Amino acid sequence: MTFAEIAAALPRTAVTAIDHVSFPRIASGKVREIFDLGDTLLLIATDRLSAFDVILPDGIPGKGAILTQMSNWWFAQTNGLLQNHLLPDQAGEFARRGITGRDLQLRSMIVRKLKPLTIECVARGYLIGSGWSAYQKTGEVCGIRLPPGLRQADRLAGPIFTPTTKAPKGQHDEPIDDAQGAAIIGAALYDRVKALSLQLYRFGHDRAKQAGMILADTKFEFGTDAAGNLFLIDEVLTPDSSRYWPAESYAPNQSPPSYDKQFVRDHLLAIKWDQKPPAPRLPAEVIARTQEKYLAALRNLLGA
Repeated sequence: MTFAEIAAALPRTAVTAIDHVSFPRIASGKVREIFDLGDTLLLIATDRLSAFDVILPDGIPGKGAILTQMSNWWFAQTNGLLQNHLLPDQAGEFARRGITGRDLQLRSMIVRKLKPLTIECVARGYLIGSGWSAYQKTGEVCGIRLPPGLRQADRLAGPIFTPTTKAPKGQHDEPIDDAQGAAIIGAALYDRVKALSLQLYRFGHDRAKQAGMILADTKFEFGTDAAGNLFLIDEVLTPDSSRYWPAESYAPNQSPPSYDKQFVRDHLLAIKWDQKPPAPRLPAEVIARTQEKYLAALRNLLGA
C-alpha cells in the first residue's frame, strides 16, 4: 500500500480495544492482541500507548495500522536476510478467515505459530537511552567496554549487541551480557541471533539513511519452529521498537528529537507523573503531535 492510502484509511479516534473478533483470544499485550486461528495466529495492533511500562488511558489514532504497515514493509525488505513469521498471502488469508474490515486488515497480521526466544535482541549504533545511562555509570553497556569520553548520542565505532531478558508482564527487562544470553538460549543460537541482529541493524540503518532518518537503536525478536528453523517475528524496525532521529537535525551531546513516543514521555516527565498507575490523560495536542511523528516516519520510508 502507498503512504497516501494508509493515511487516508486511519481512524479519527483511537482503537484501544478489539472486541469484534470471533476467534479465541489467547494473549493481550501492551499494544497487540493475539488470537488463535488453529494452525496460525492473528496479531492485531491496537492504538494503545504505553510509557514507563504503564498503558496510558489515551491511544494514538491509527498507531496500530501504522506500526503494522511499517513492519510489513520492513519484513519484505529483509526477507532476503532472514525468513519472517508472516504468511506470504496476507490478503488471501484475510479473505479466507472472513477478516474484511479495512481498518482491521491494516492493523492485522496472520502469522506462523512459533516459539519466541526468551531474550530481547537489541542492537545499538548510537549511545543513547539506557545505553547512555549505563555508560555514564560504568563505561560499559551490557558488559561491552566503550572508549572513554563519549558524549550522549555519539555514533559508536560499530553497532553493538546489547540484549535483555524478557521480563514477566509488569516488570522491567534487564540488560544481560554475552555469557548470560548464551546461558539462557544456548551458545550456538545466541551467536546466530547476535550476528543477525547486527546485520539487520546495519541494513535498517542504511535504508533509514536513504529516507533522511538515523536508526539509533532497535529491538528484534526471533522465534523457532518445531524443526528449529529461525524466524524474525513480532514487529520490526517500527518507532515502537526502534529509535529514529531526523538526520538533518542530528547533533551529539543532546537527546535528539525522535519519531516515536518520546514526545509523550517528555510531557509526562514535565507534569511530574510518578510513573505508577493510573496514568494521566493526554492533552489533544500531545496526541496529535505524536500521531504526526509516527506518520512522518512511515512517510519517509514509503515516500509520499
